[in-house]
Amino acid sequence: MKREAFCAVCFAVFFARRSEVNKGFQSQPMVESLQDIEAGHKVDSPLHLDLEFARATLFKVCDPQIPQYSAPVLQNACPVSQQRLEILRGIQLSLFEKKVYCSSDLIMTKAKEMDQKKNSPEKINREFYERTLADLQGELVKFQNYVRDSGLRVIVLFEGRDSAGKGGMIKRMTDRVSPRVFRVEALAAPTDLERSQMYLQRYLSRFPSAGEVVLFDRSWYNRAGVEKVMGFCGDEEYNHFLETTPFFEKMIMQSGIKLIKYWLEIDAEEQTKRFQQRISDPRKIWKLSPMDIEAHKRWYDYSRARDAMFAATHTGWAPWYLVEANDKRRARLNCISHFLRQFDYPDLQPGKIELPQRQDAEGYKDPDLGSYRIEEPFRSL
Repeated sequence: MKREAFCAVCFAVFFARRSEVNKGFQSQPMVESLQDIEAGHKVDSPLHLDLEFARATLFKVCDPQIPQYSAPVLQNACPVSQQRLEILRGIQLSLFEKKVYCSSDLIMTKAKEMDQKKNSPEKINREFYERTLADLQGELVKFQNYVRDSGLRVIVLFEGRDSAGKGGMIKRMTDRVSPRVFRVEALAAPTDLERSQMYLQRYLSRFPSAGEVVLFDRSWYNRAGVEKVMGFCGDEEYNHFLETTPFFEKMIMQSGIKLIKYWLEIDAEEQTKRFQQRISDPRKIWKLSPMDIEAHKRWYDYSRARDAMFAATHTGWAPWYLVEANDKRRARLNCISHFLRQFDYPDLQPGKIELPQRQDAEGYKDPDLGSYRIEEPFRSL
């Protein structure tokens, strides 16, 4: 009963002083972004006091030792720890002291962001990454020797949204192995001749021979993704692809080819961040196409297409493997190590190697090759 009476008094005080508060702070803006919450910046927008911030105001005007009235609302809107609730209330009161206002929606968003950061693993440091990557690349060399000697045939598909890191993943897998064994296929848009053929025909011609690993940077799953979303194929073609692809992939496996399918998964914020980096970096701008810009806008169309693709083509003989790829370094290590675990390969490294002595010159003298040399502007550095 005392609590209800106190609440009534608090709200009476609040509404009695609301005109005074509005008059005193009418020129003060409302926060409109998470960055404003963190930095306490002021932006030009009309004053607004929603219910949650009104309560935060009451705490300051009446009694700052009454946190229980906002906690249930915060907990219902976004379940977070008691410690985080205290931090969020601190944000509210701190902003009030600066005469900067924010809505409860933004506070809720901030709470979710804080919990996501808490649950996300720390990024792998460069030293550990490079050391572990070198070890994995050494294992890929052993696997390469096994593929070459055994005549194994392997297809690896890398799929994912634009900027998911498919090219970077393939680059790290092929950096230290022979291009005669590990072959990369990144097909351009089909030509007029290829459009007149069976859809899968241009992929079949690039399948591996004995002793080859073929890595597809995008694959026949273009039809389930970009072609579906951008309207490059009709509904009948799309549905036919989803129905027949599991049988096509079963024939691949039955022919003796090992098929591995990876989907690199990133979130919307990470994709935006990577697109912005491409825009501002002259070394990466070539990666940004008009199709990428459209893909950024159609995020949820691509999400629905991905979900339908998984549902129709995730099979026991050709399952999808999803790689969390927000952290590129972690994704590369996880994916390469997973790939290697799919095979039981022996260590076919050669034994100890000793270099023989060079032959005698027998009177040969090196000529002056200066006229053949290129300019060396960095020679003195």
